[in-house]
Amino acid sequence: MMKTAFKDYLKKHNYTSFDLKAVLFDMDGVLYDSMKWHAKSWKETMDEFGIPSTPEEFYLYEGMIGNSTINHLMKREKGRDATPEEKETIYKRKTELFTEYNDGSLIPFAYDFVKKVHDEGFTCVLVTGSGQPTLINKLEHNFPGLFAKDKMVTAFDVKHGKPHPEPYFMGLEKGGNLRPNQAVVIENAPRGVEAAVAAGIFTIAVNTGPMDDKVLQDAGANIVLPSMAALYENWDSFTQDMNESY
Repeated sequence: MMKTAFKDYLKKHNYTSFDLKAVLFDMDGVLYDSMKWHAKSWKETMDEFGIPSTPEEFYLYEGMIGNSTINHLMKREKGRDATPEEKETIYKRKTELFTEYNDGSLIPFAYDFVKKVHDEGFTCVLVTGSGQPTLINKLEHNFPGLFAKDKMVTAFDVKHGKPHPEPYFMGLEKGGNLRPNQAVVIENAPRGVEAAVAAGIFTIAVNTGPMDDKVLQDAGANIVLPSMAALYENWDSFTQDMNESY
C-alpha cells in the first residue's frame, strides 16, 4: 500500500522518479511535543480577550502564522478583522503564556529520526509557522548540528503562512533550489499538509495530536502514520519503495 502511495504521487505529478535530496520538517508536533502548550496558551489568551474558542481547534490551525489565527477567530466571533494593535497585543500575551508553560520536551523518536536522515546524507530543512524565538533557539541544543541556520523557514521569512504553499516553496529553495520530487515533507497538522501538497511535495503526516487520521488524509497527506517512532521504523522501506516506484 505504501509503495502505491509513491507510485500514485509520481503519476499525478508527471515525474518518472524520486531524486530525494532533502527532508522538510515542521517543528511543533513533529520535533517538539509543544502543541498542547500552544493550545493551552491560545485558549487562555482568547479567554482573557473575550474571544470564544476551544483548545482542540488550535491543533487544526497549527502552521498558520499567529496573526492569521487571531484574525480568523476575530472574524468568526466579532464579525470583523483584528486591528494591528490587537494582533500585536494578543500575540504578545500568547507568547508570554507559551514561554511560561512550554517544557521543551521532544516528540519521542524525533531526534533519532532527524539524526538518521542527516547521517544518510539528506539535507534537513525546518519549515515552521512559528515565530517563537524560544523554540527556534532550542533547536541547536536539542538537534546539535542537524539543522543549519540557513536551512530554516520561520514566520519571519514568509508573507503567507501555511496553508499557503509559500513556506514549502521557500523550504525547497533553502534545501538547495530543489524540485518537489527531490524532497519529502514531515507534517502533523492539516494546514501544514495542505501547504506541502500545494507545493507539490510528497507529504508524510505524523498524527501526534488529538485529531482523527481522516483530517490529515482529507488535507491530502500521501501517507499518515501514528507516531515519529513509526516513521523511524518505516523509513528504510520508504526510501527503498521510492527507488523502486518507477
